[in-house]
Amino acid sequence: METNTKPIEGAERSLNFIEEIIEKHLADGGGAIQTRFPPEPNGYLHIGHAKSICLNFGLAARYGGKCNLRFDDTNPVKEDVEYVDSIKDDIKWLGFDWALERYASDYFEQLYDWAVQLIRTGKAYVDDQTQEQIRATRGTITQAGIDSPWRGRSVEENLDLFARMRAGEFPDGAKVLRARIDMGHSNMLFRDPILYRILHTSHHRTGDAWCIYPMYDYAHGQSDSIERITHSICTLEFAVHRPLYDWFIQELGIFPSHQYEFARLNLTYTIMSKRKLLQLVQEGVVNGWDDPRMPTISGMRRRGYTPASIRAFAERVGVAKRDNVIDLGLLEFSVREDLNRVAQRRMAVVNPLKVVIINFENVPRGTGFFENSAFDGRTEMIRCVNNPEDENAGTREVPLSREIYIERTDFMEEPPKGFHRLKPGGEVRLRYAYLIKCEEVIKNEAGEITELRCTYDPESAGGNSSDGRRVKGVIHWVSIPHAVKGEARLYSTLFNKENPEECEEGETFLSHINPESLTMSEIFMEPALSEAAVGEKFQFERIGYFSKDSDSTSERPIFNRTVTLKDSWAKQQK
Repeated sequence: METNTKPIEGAERSLNFIEEIIEKHLADGGGAIQTRFPPEPNGYLHIGHAKSICLNFGLAARYGGKCNLRFDDTNPVKEDVEYVDSIKDDIKWLGFDWALERYASDYFEQLYDWAVQLIRTGKAYVDDQTQEQIRATRGTITQAGIDSPWRGRSVEENLDLFARMRAGEFPDGAKVLRARIDMGHSNMLFRDPILYRILHTSHHRTGDAWCIYPMYDYAHGQSDSIERITHSICTLEFAVHRPLYDWFIQELGIFPSHQYEFARLNLTYTIMSKRKLLQLVQEGVVNGWDDPRMPTISGMRRRGYTPASIRAFAERVGVAKRDNVIDLGLLEFSVREDLNRVAQRRMAVVNPLKVVIINFENVPRGTGFFENSAFDGRTEMIRCVNNPEDENAGTREVPLSREIYIERTDFMEEPPKGFHRLKPGGEVRLRYAYLIKCEEVIKNEAGEITELRCTYDPESAGGNSSDGRRVKGVIHWVSIPHAVKGEARLYSTLFNKENPEECEEGETFLSHINPESLTMSEIFMEPALSEAAVGEKFQFERIGYFSKDSDSTSERPIFNRTVTLKDSWAKQQK
């Protein structure tokens, strides 16, 4: 596989191969295009599905066509209305809407009638073999399969048995309906594929009306044909299925939908298999489908990703004919770029170190002050910019008092060269406020730093100082008596291996779970964050982008870190 790690910026892109196909279709007078997004409701959608959603709905919008949402609900054992609802929510959240909402189960009667037609033309038969027997007689790539002993049944007997299968006379697994094609075909899928199996299981829409259910390869192309889908766009693993897709349409003489394949999305440090994602949920490795570490759309939404960032990511990934692996950094670049434009700035401290500004009791000469009855000392309101990227975002006032928290990493007692934060005798600027100078370091009996005592320059408000001093370091802060305490959930990759499915003997993908994929820390925030709504997004200055989590309470707000900011000092340490 190829690896893509470089964001696509600036230049106007050329048409992808599917757009070229569509433009030729339109130029040749093929009429309006009709696409569809056909998920199976057996799990929550993930970022790979998001790419397909953006492609199918995006192409329809771009070329004046329509896109249907069709649920491939042909396996009632694994499907549930919970998944149907979540899929619809995810598509709408991404910013798309469908022309028609359809289900493969809407077509069960028609599909059954077409199966009867195949029996009548000698193209299908009822087989009494078990799944294991069928699998064992299918052959290999170099060896032809073996005909079923029931392959020669008469049309009349097959029609009778198929009707009795539908009527529920036989138990699960007793019989299947197979296409009669060629047991020696080079394409293994043509070796008498199964069309129907018996499942005495209630369906989430049809209840107990049916006990036989069509297989994907049989139902999919015909469902496309019923909806007159002009461009049935699938991922590359379905390329080998396309000849069978075409065979059914040709044998039945129905609308000639056609399938086109593009490369599926593979993302570093990520699992895309719905079966394995379900395993993570069922085994309690994560806290549900919407766990912010999951690549599900609901998990990404909870973590703080925006619809615009996911659409931009899908556009950057593009549409390829060969499988490739996309670096997770491209996804993070996309959300960071969008949040930089739209997220309001706030100050918060995750790893606090107390600072006492020993001369702050003097009357400040900044923007004014007032007495705070909850605190024995003066408080000055500092005006802060909400978003420097958006001139319409306005400003807010943040209280500054004698006692503040700064990040513990913003102070070093014996700093190396190039450290521009606070140090003994050194000066930094408090973000939006004054210059402070470290006068004294207070330690406990164990020698741990517990407090810094600093002075501030009352003439240095707003970036100015009376003697023209300038400092390189600017650090964020929170007033201790005004701080809102909450919880920060700091997320990393769920897996600690770039390809979690690359396993040595004795390993599974679960062997590569990152034990530090989630760390939780108490956080101290400026007062404005007490009024944040669930899902509201912020840049915590110099820390990262955060979104308020649904687990929050009025007493303890919880914020999920969506993505980190770039840290030039941290890079120097690597």
